[in-house]
Amino acid sequence: MEKPEDVLFSASVKAEQARLGSRQSFEGREWATFITEDMAKFLDAIDTFFLATASADGRPYIQHRGGPPGFLKPIGPTTLAFADFAGNRQYITLGHLKENDCAHIFILHFATQQRVKMWGRARVIENDAALMERLVDPAYKARPQRAVVFELEAWDVNCRQHIVPRYSEAEIAPAVNTLTARIKELEEEVARLKGADSSPSV
Repeated sequence: MEKPEDVLFSASVKAEQARLGSRQSFEGREWATFITEDMAKFLDAIDTFFLATASADGRPYIQHRGGPPGFLKPIGPTTLAFADFAGNRQYITLGHLKENDCAHIFILHFATQQRVKMWGRARVIENDAALMERLVDPAYKARPQRAVVFELEAWDVNCRQHIVPRYSEAEIAPAVNTLTARIKELEEEVARLKGADSSPSV
């Protein structure tokens, strides 16, 4: 079994690190290989990520995956899974995984400026009702077709540099609701004060 460092860095990558002076900072480093409690909490809020695969001859492909928050689910200490919803019917990812199970998950969470990279191997599982029941949110309208299971080999968190904060409607809703309620209170207070000013003096 490959060491996590060898999963992240091929011999060619290590050579480039050495040539450009960064190799020492990675040597002997302990890389995360299982899903921590903090990572599970982070995934519970994630509603979008990118899945990278490659054909047998190495031609890469990146596909966006989206769903309800938490749809990328830990189902074991080193195993993630998600429901594959109906899409454009190109099936590039499915075809790649038939001939090359190496895969990569890239998560970019703009609201918290976090960037998570996961290396592993993926497989497609069809006609497994018990697994699909664990993965599918009945309230989510999209039609699930199969499951993709990702066996984690290593993961890393990048720095926040160059990630511009952006917020989804769901993430910004609490702040908007608070402001709306406060505006309503102020409008009612203004109306009350105007009513008091217009009252006839005795």
